[in-house]
Amino acid sequence: MKNLKRFIIIVLLMVPIALSAQNSDEDKPDYGIHWSGFVKNDFFFDTRQVVSAREGHFLLYPTPVSLDVDDKDINAQGGLNFLSIQSRLTGKITGPDAFGAKTSGVIEGAFFGHSNLDINGFRLRHAFVKLDWTNTQLLFGQYWHMMFVPECFPGTISFNTGVPFQYFSRNPQIRLTQKIGDNAKFAIAAATQRDFASPGGYTSLSNAMIPDMQAQFQIKASDALLVGLTGGYKTLKPRLSTNANYIAENTVGGFTSNLFMRLKTEPITVKLQGIWAQNAFDGLMIGGFMIKDFTDPAKDYRSYTPINTMSAWLDIHTNGKKYQFGLFAGYSQNMGSFDEVADTVFNAGMNTSYARGANIDFLYRVSPRMHVNCGKFRLAGEVEYTVAAYATADEFGALNIDKYGKITESEMVGNVRLLMSAYYFF
Repeated sequence: MKNLKRFIIIVLLMVPIALSAQNSDEDKPDYGIHWSGFVKNDFFFDTRQVVSAREGHFLLYPTPVSLDVDDKDINAQGGLNFLSIQSRLTGKITGPDAFGAKTSGVIEGAFFGHSNLDINGFRLRHAFVKLDWTNTQLLFGQYWHMMFVPECFPGTISFNTGVPFQYFSRNPQIRLTQKIGDNAKFAIAAATQRDFASPGGYTSLSNAMIPDMQAQFQIKASDALLVGLTGGYKTLKPRLSTNANYIAENTVGGFTSNLFMRLKTEPITVKLQGIWAQNAFDGLMIGGFMIKDFTDPAKDYRSYTPINTMSAWLDIHTNGKKYQFGLFAGYSQNMGSFDEVADTVFNAGMNTSYARGANIDFLYRVSPRMHVNCGKFRLAGEVEYTVAAYATADEFGALNIDKYGKITESEMVGNVRLLMSAYYFF
């Protein structure tokens, strides 16, 4: 009887506690993580060999002519591949307020790997947290470089997303965004490098001890029109020591900038962007830097100068829910350097080792596409025609490149990629 009384008392005491807990759970917001993403399968065919990443999946441009002993182009051989490595998983995180701000986060990865040796490996894309006040946002973590504008980027089916005409990079960063009225915002960011790095790897920026500094202004002129501009500067320290084992102090800097516009109407969306960038290697564009001078050859002291790259692209697509047609067109020009450079014949590799496409005069691409959507499933096709103009050689075998790193004579090489993709979104 005594034990029964004790049990009844305990039950009676637990009822209000349970009701209180239940009410607390009912009042608690739905915090946690929401998973989404897609499975994507790509099937592609090229008419010649290409400069690319991940077994041809991430296409940059066609390879130059390479003649065999019979004067036949070795690189004229085409290729094909089927890959699923772009499949993606995204976790969007919500939680209680902090410091008077709404909190959120994102962690996202894909099976793209970090290199060809690691293909199919799970690779971090984005990992950031945000604090959102009424007019101010603070972001910490890995996110798009500010030169890549999420509100205005090419909608290609190809995973290259318009590269090398579009600046493409994700960087660990701290970003502050401030709303200005109802239609404008200003943002500044300090970033380092990780998977997308300058020549020499992430340490070339790290050892300079100055982050990549970027700023951007956007204005939404109307519900249909968005315009903006971005500008930034980064400093690199290519080496800690010379080949003669002396401490190397020299650095090289570079400006980046873009102008962008998006016009969205009911039938079509038009996006365009113009880019002028120095040392754009880490943005997967052509460019980088070159040796300006050997200031002390005995000690192997070097000074550097950045390569200037100009690029422009246009993307147009219809806005149908089931059927969507689009067209991307891009052009990029190697503008050389403002300074005279050392080793202008470029055959010893001294000035090509710090750059991508130092022997390319210009690039252009035209790629029409089509989407067919049915519920969560999408079939898409794209034809991508990319041309690269490579420097030719003179009668002595020296490349036709002047003392500023500009190509004076070139020949064009083209590649056609036929791409079909199947998506399943969740």
